[in-house]
Amino acid sequence: MFKKILNTIPRPLLIRLSIIGRPILAFFLRGNKYTDPINGKSYRKFLPYGYENVRENVLSPGTLSLERHRLFWLYLENETGFFTENLKVLHFAPEQAFYKKFRKMKNLDYTTTDLNSPIADVKADICNLPFPDNEFDFIICNHVLEHIPNDTKAMQEIYRVLASGGTAILQVPYKEDLEKTFEDNSITDPKERAKIFGQYDHVRVYGMDYFSKLESIGFKVEAVDYTKILSSEEVEKYRLPKGELIPICKKYCVLLSENNS
Repeated sequence: MFKKILNTIPRPLLIRLSIIGRPILAFFLRGNKYTDPINGKSYRKFLPYGYENVRENVLSPGTLSLERHRLFWLYLENETGFFTENLKVLHFAPEQAFYKKFRKMKNLDYTTTDLNSPIADVKADICNLPFPDNEFDFIICNHVLEHIPNDTKAMQEIYRVLASGGTAILQVPYKEDLEKTFEDNSITDPKERAKIFGQYDHVRVYGMDYFSKLESIGFKVEAVDYTKILSSEEVEKYRLPKGELIPICKKYCVLLSENNS
């Protein structure tokens, strides 16, 4: 049922419907077996999710967070100053799991952007952003680039608007057993694309060369396996993607002295 809903209902409408249904799901699934660290609430089980390969027990009914969202939250909370420092933040395609939480945080100057999302502040093309250079201290762009035909231009734009010394977290779905990223625009059937790319609206399957591509743009990249820091009990309790790498991308601009310029 979930697979059919995801593949037939447009994403903007899904977002609106989920806002209505979320409290009802959370009420009926309350319990104490699994915990969502984003809202601190526990449930007897999570919901299934997946456009092609449905994963069981991964979608939190309270925040609609997936495994990667909860991993991302724990990394932000424990390893960064995101919740305490004054930061100017740009968030692409804002996830419901984070949107209201981040909006309420007094330390953040928080801007959201997307072409189609009904909850985005600025409707913009990621390949042609309406922001000045070096504008944002922290950029969140998770599971967006696999939808963008010209992902190189999108990466360049993210790099351009990120401030020197800033951080961008750019999660994508990738295959650890795939050395090179795969694209094939000749495959046009939505069902076939879903089978090959994991989702009908994905334009590529990223391989392990994703991290080196980010470096070629100019980022200093650290691929962090944060589940290694956590216990196996925590990984199961929070239903996290064991072994998934988080791309932590830094921008460092080297200033030349007058003698070297």
